[in-house]
Amino acid sequence: MMQADLELSPIGNCQVSALLDREGAFVWGCVPRVDGDPVFCSLLNGDVRDRGIWRFELDGQTKATQRYERNTAILVTRLESEDGSAVEIHDFAPRFERSGRMYRPVAYARIVRPVAGAPRMRVVLTPMKDYGAGLAATTNGTNHVRYLIGPQALRLSTDAPVGYILEGRSYRVESDQHFFLGPDEPFVGNIRDEVRRMEAMTARYWRHWVRGLHIPLEWQEETIRAAIALKLCQHEETGAIVAALTTSIPEAANSQRNWDYRYCWIRDSYYTVQALNRLGALDVLEKYLAYLRNIVDQARGGQIQPLYSVMGADDLHESEAEHLAGYRGMGPVRVGNAAYKQVQYDCYGQIVMPTAQAFFDTRLLRMADERDFAHLEEVGEAAWAKHDKPDAGLWEFRTRQEVHTYSAVMCWAACDRLANVAATLGKGDRVVFWKKRAEAIRETIETNAWKKQGQHYGASFENGYLDASLLQLVELRYLKPDDERFLKTFAAVERDLRRGDHMLRYAAEDDFGAPETAFNVCTFWLIEALGLVGREEEAREIFCSMLSHTTSSGLLSEDLDYETGELWGNFPQTYSLVGIINCAGLLSKPWSEVR
Repeated sequence: MMQADLELSPIGNCQVSALLDREGAFVWGCVPRVDGDPVFCSLLNGDVRDRGIWRFELDGQTKATQRYERNTAILVTRLESEDGSAVEIHDFAPRFERSGRMYRPVAYARIVRPVAGAPRMRVVLTPMKDYGAGLAATTNGTNHVRYLIGPQALRLSTDAPVGYILEGRSYRVESDQHFFLGPDEPFVGNIRDEVRRMEAMTARYWRHWVRGLHIPLEWQEETIRAAIALKLCQHEETGAIVAALTTSIPEAANSQRNWDYRYCWIRDSYYTVQALNRLGALDVLEKYLAYLRNIVDQARGGQIQPLYSVMGADDLHESEAEHLAGYRGMGPVRVGNAAYKQVQYDCYGQIVMPTAQAFFDTRLLRMADERDFAHLEEVGEAAWAKHDKPDAGLWEFRTRQEVHTYSAVMCWAACDRLANVAATLGKGDRVVFWKKRAEAIRETIETNAWKKQGQHYGASFENGYLDASLLQLVELRYLKPDDERFLKTFAAVERDLRRGDHMLRYAAEDDFGAPETAFNVCTFWLIEALGLVGREEEAREIFCSMLSHTTSSGLLSEDLDYETGELWGNFPQTYSLVGIINCAGLLSKPWSEVR
């Protein structure tokens, strides 16, 4: 049996998602939403790979190849056998407009087509319940199987032989077969016609969505794949954007750095909507702004926590799923994330900055108004109150707090952008008010974060160690690329944190020891910095090197072993996909060169 790896391809519809391995098996998928029970959990089931999986096994199988239908989230897997027979599997989660609403059911659809010879196939469908505690019990009818996964059930409707599926027998596939695993209700209509119609409508939706993107001339396929994956990380019902679709893929082998990323981090979401906004994907921004408005409304006195559930819940109690052994047996598998209890003051800037666009962008269906500004000022007040206070920082240290430079700069950005918003609303007194606060925070940063001895900014006010977030000083408009202080800090960061073509987030020991892998978004921050300071050829070389590490689906996880090139960490990681989009846009030749 093959060892689990991150050569995975996502499908989804912004309600549910699944990760498929290189042979087209569902190895990860949660219902009824991304932070729900992983009915497909074999990815985290150690060596027990036949539980929590949905795969089609071809007798005598020798080869598997995959591709996405162009500009869609529809995955096509071709399985070939030693006798020359072959099947093609089309996988998708239905998503299209119907009756004036977006149809995005808690459902997965699969079509198996015999394309060569006389293939024989076995269906292995073993959903689990309660985070791997047991197999789902089944009942069945003539053309369906019900899987009981707790208080609810999933129903498989199919025109394939139900008896063969239940008994795990191989059979000859002589015609197209259709599978719809969804709500526990009778499937309405002819399953062959309806599933094919769903596939066509879903393909049409994604192609029209991609058609509206403003992509760079170079690296178009890479940008499109990253954009679609980011879109799949949004829970459309609320607008929340999760950091990744998985939990507990370790940042390095046996590191215990196993975290549940199926939640909405204010920080990660800011970077995601920023990248997609650069591509013109305003639908993601609009829905996320609605989510933010709800978060701000429920915040007491402007106090914002670092992350929330996709439904906006603020209690994300962290526990361990004792029945799952973990990725390659490297547990624990964590459910929930205790970081919600932390104070991370960069979140104030990351709320203000995307929301500020709604006061300027006339394309939006709902532009922000003075009522929104009043709520946003409460966030600004919190930023002002906390800009020089210790926090856990963007790296979420669990056992120590400092006044982190990145957090302070984000508080500065909150006040700076509020001044811009006040100006467009014609509130001259508030412009002066917020500009003065931004200037005061800048003075505090310059006094405390600049380390005279090392001639660079430090990662915190208290200490002179470096972290990669200092490369964001230009992106946040705190400094310009040619500022002497930035250039000196950049040189120091490269000296201490760069490992070949990759970047550590920091080198100092943390709660779990010294970091063992590169943090992919930090490498993309390096690439951006290189491009901005005029080292474009080097930036392009490292960018192409990073793209060589993507999966066949064109995606990246959170971390990378800079010696072996192996991917680690949760997948697909929004931070890393943002890096692909931003760097492609920065480094690409202009469209004017081909017009």
